[in-house]
Amino acid sequence: MAVPMKILTAENVSYAYKTKYQTVYALREVSCTFETGKLYAIVGRSGSGKSTLLSMLSGMAMPDQGKIIVQGEELTAKKLPKHRRDNISVIYQAFNLFPQLTVLENVTFPMEIVRRERDGYTEKARTLLESVGIKENQFRKLPAQLSGGEQQRVAIARSLGSPGKIMLADEPTGNLDTENGKIVLDILKDLSYKKGYCVIIVTHDMDIAAKSDAVYHMQDGRLERG
Repeated sequence: MAVPMKILTAENVSYAYKTKYQTVYALREVSCTFETGKLYAIVGRSGSGKSTLLSMLSGMAMPDQGKIIVQGEELTAKKLPKHRRDNISVIYQAFNLFPQLTVLENVTFPMEIVRRERDGYTEKARTLLESVGIKENQFRKLPAQLSGGEQQRVAIARSLGSPGKIMLADEPTGNLDTENGKIVLDILKDLSYKKGYCVIIVTHDMDIAAKSDAVYHMQDGRLERG
């Protein structure tokens, strides 16, 4: 197994949501470091700042203060699109698959948009789907024809089309039963331990936290390592 390497860091990150009537401090001087080959859990109550932190790490927004460092380089506003394209993949509780596209098309579509290669999308998508346990007779089905667990596995396969080694997961088992939740967690663990991914999971599931290499606890926008 490859030696873990520091790949993503937040340094004294603060962020506030401002409205006409109030300012809500979602993150307060948050600092944390993530390495390849490890599985991380970020836990906390609703409104504690977990999803906001994930948004900062994914490059969906810039912090008001502090900085995000990716592979030793500070992330700037100009670099956000490249960061999202080349470094990060995200999976969600709601799967976020395109309902009108087949399973295979859901995986090939992002690769075709980015056009990293001239061809070979279909074959690569097939390999990725098979790697997460989706069988060939399911490739032509629409997402609605699959179970929730199968849809989440398709979402993971789609994210693996990205070249990045950082996978962010927002409540990936939240809509799944216990058995399918375990399957998805096992896939994420294999990605970190066998494929060298840095997998960061935002979750309410303390079973996921118990099986992670490191746990960060969010409370009132502040972060503590458990």
